[in-house]
Amino acid sequence: MQALRALVWFKRDLRVHDHAPLVAAQRCGDAAGLFIIEPEWLQSPECDAQHVDFVLRCLDELRAALAARGMPLLVRMGSTLPVLTALHAELGFGQLLSHEETGPGWSYRRDVQVGQWCQAHQVAWQEFTQTGVVRRLRSRSGWAGRWQARMDAPLQLLEGGFATAAPLDQPALPTLAELGFAPHGRQLQRAGEKAARRTLQTFFAERGYDYRKALSSPLTAQDGCSRLSPHLAFGTLSLRTVHQATEVTIATTPDRTLAHALRGFAGRLRWHCHFMQKLEDEPGIEFYNFARVCDGLREDDFNDDHFAAWCEGRTGYPMVDACMRSLRATGWLNFRMRAMLVSFASYHLWLHWREPGLFLARQFLDFEPGIHWSQMQMQSGTTGINTLRMYSPTKQAQDQDPEGVFIRRWVPELARVPLPYLAEPWKMDASVQNMAGCHIGTDYPAPVVDDKRAMKAAKDRMYGLRQTQEARAEAGDVQARHGSRKSGLPPSGQRRKLAAKPRAKTADTPSPQGDLFG
Repeated sequence: MQALRALVWFKRDLRVHDHAPLVAAQRCGDAAGLFIIEPEWLQSPECDAQHVDFVLRCLDELRAALAARGMPLLVRMGSTLPVLTALHAELGFGQLLSHEETGPGWSYRRDVQVGQWCQAHQVAWQEFTQTGVVRRLRSRSGWAGRWQARMDAPLQLLEGGFATAAPLDQPALPTLAELGFAPHGRQLQRAGEKAARRTLQTFFAERGYDYRKALSSPLTAQDGCSRLSPHLAFGTLSLRTVHQATEVTIATTPDRTLAHALRGFAGRLRWHCHFMQKLEDEPGIEFYNFARVCDGLREDDFNDDHFAAWCEGRTGYPMVDACMRSLRATGWLNFRMRAMLVSFASYHLWLHWREPGLFLARQFLDFEPGIHWSQMQMQSGTTGINTLRMYSPTKQAQDQDPEGVFIRRWVPELARVPLPYLAEPWKMDASVQNMAGCHIGTDYPAPVVDDKRAMKAAKDRMYGLRQTQEARAEAGDVQARHGSRKSGLPPSGQRRKLAAKPRAKTADTPSPQGDLFG
């Protein structure tokens, strides 16, 4: 068999449109695509059956789209180095083309090993950028300009097809069961590049008009948000495509309401990469606190019973439980409710962010490691530089679900509870409980913790820590490494003074994953 000149390694970029490695492979002539179903991914604590299901559906469409252009897509199972070694012996490819990836620790270690393997086997590995995340970034100064330049660059579009020298074996894609997963039971968003582009189009044409207002309530966000987050996470749509389409729509639409809404959305696209950059610059934040002064703050107080109640949606706080049950059933939740879930786990239940973060990673179809771990730490107060935002689940219920529609849908035990008691059902006396057919402690849990006492204890500990000299000094260093800025950093002495001041809410205050994606 004639040797292949290039192999396109697909990872979190399951598309044909705006795909630089594919364009480069076309210049090489003879090429094939490759996706590796890695046991390191399947066995990672962040992976869930819904993620694998979504990827398999994307691969099915991608394989057909590439075949129509003359490129085979090889789907192989196994660790990356053995797969590459076997394919290199079979096909003799001289170039490996892929996009850069800012992923969890296992993928970072894999890429280091792939680089070493390529050197040893004289394979030229070329990685292309697909987001605004900058490798080996020395300073955050000027980062916003670099993001803008990348997003405004021309889309990488294929012209014509490929001419593969010989047919390659392409076995059928494995099933979830063959990969060791039970059915997940969720109604997932449609997968694939076609669905991604339709979702973008309907957001601009129908759903985006009330975007800014729709963000906060789980009742309106389901349709009013872009719902592009899983497509960005798995790369069925490039961020650059979304950015350019957004800017064109803003510039050309005669509808000022839509233009105003999309300006808010455009801002969140910028924050998307800002948070991913944090993990790129400091991969360890997946595992340890941004501010090391927070080490030991919660780790030794982890309450397994509280954690189980939170995971199962039986905390006794209706809005918390409704959001968790909705998330577990659908794989998606809007930004403010994600924030509330993490806030409740961090402050009311005093849980360290790592285990709740892993649980949520498995629930979010749109899990994006860089955004996820940055946001988990922001919401739990361990960055040392961001405003402590402690959500009241009662107030969120009253503000975001004033008629109780969302709570009654997801917590049917409370279906007959009178509206004045719905956010705080433990306040019902015995006669009201009898009338509602909901007995607290039997039909629905009593609150797992006392709201006011838990909040007071959390505030005392968090604000007490932040007033220490050690915390104030470290905040300056964290801000220098990871804080947002439009111009150069102030002198280091000024940074220490700024970090010591109480921080008001800014654009860089906690804003969970769903908000960043819209």
